[in-house]
Amino acid sequence: MSALVPESRGRPGSLAWLVVLGIVLAALNLRTGVTSVGPVLDEIARTLGMSSVGTGLLTTLPVLAFAGVGAVTPGLSRRLGEHRLLLLALVTLGVGLLVRVLVDSAAVFLVSSAVALSGGAVGNVLIPTLIKRHFPARTGIMTTVYTTALAVGTMLAAAATVPIENMSGDWHVALGVWAALAAVAAIPWLALLRSEPERDTGGQDEGIRGLLGSPLAWTIAIYFGTQSMIAYIMFGWLATMLGDLGYDSAQAGLIVGIFTALNIPVSMFVPSVAGRFRDQRPVVVGLVAFYVIGFAGLWAGPASLALVWVAFVAVGMGSFPLALMMLGLRTRTPETTAALSAFGQSAGYLIAGAGPLLVGVLHDATGGWALPFTLIFVVIAAQLVTGLYAGRDRYLEDERRARR
Repeated sequence: MSALVPESRGRPGSLAWLVVLGIVLAALNLRTGVTSVGPVLDEIARTLGMSSVGTGLLTTLPVLAFAGVGAVTPGLSRRLGEHRLLLLALVTLGVGLLVRVLVDSAAVFLVSSAVALSGGAVGNVLIPTLIKRHFPARTGIMTTVYTTALAVGTMLAAAATVPIENMSGDWHVALGVWAALAAVAAIPWLALLRSEPERDTGGQDEGIRGLLGSPLAWTIAIYFGTQSMIAYIMFGWLATMLGDLGYDSAQAGLIVGIFTALNIPVSMFVPSVAGRFRDQRPVVVGLVAFYVIGFAGLWAGPASLALVWVAFVAVGMGSFPLALMMLGLRTRTPETTAALSAFGQSAGYLIAGAGPLLVGVLHDATGGWALPFTLIFVVIAAQLVTGLYAGRDRYLEDERRARR
């Protein structure tokens, strides 16, 4: 494995593996601030006296942070450097996670959560850029490594928080331990500070504004947004869907846990397969087919096969690592990758954030699932159309030159 690192800064091979380690540890942390809260949210609200407005804001913060802070990340990266900025992001993430459990105040908890999520938002944009810069010929392999670590960290924080709370007897401890993981993740990037890669600091063509007129950038953003919307809907509403199918809370919780765990092998498999081809459209169609079968089964199939339908949907969620992979596959330079990553994820998360709310409104208005599932299939159709456009072998820089 080779990395594009300055030759004067030590052996390239050792630096390459240090970058890999840094990416893996950083990815493990990017969702801990989000998924560790859900299992103990009721206790947090009760202890801090947090109102329903406060809890609603807390669950909305990830979308706001990922969209807002992600948009300014390329500019910060050009000023500070990618290694320095990711180190700062991990420190910010860890500090936010620690501060929010040291002071019993709802306001402090919300503000420090926003700080922590801001660090995660920077990491969301930076890691695809680092993969493009250090491993331009190994985008598929490194995206597999990245998305697998991201899925493991997501599941670990969701699954381990309650057991840690039971052992310690305090939700403060259960949430605070994730700050230690962020501190560990910062160590490789401290070692890599002296190996900051050379980059184009001009940024004349790489800014987000330059992507506003790009059909390719918009289709990638919408593709990213539609897959994230489905993910948010599933994580927010799957247990309720299963309850309406006749499953008790324990059974529903087990199926949700299996659904979450399946994201790990899917994150390993999809990028490794998609990276073998220059054209990702067949993979887009295959993942959409899994979505259609899974959601059709949940809507109209035998309730006894709910786990089968959920497994189909879990495979369809391979569209998430595929969307992240496209950020590097559709660009030629790390600077353009950074701009596309910021644009695609910022716009995408804004699109995605509306999904759970719309499902809730439609479900409450009708008392059933016909309209929510209709919405889901419309989203899947939009994912198919945009994925077929974005999946073609092309580059964003070439599209720009053709428009001039």
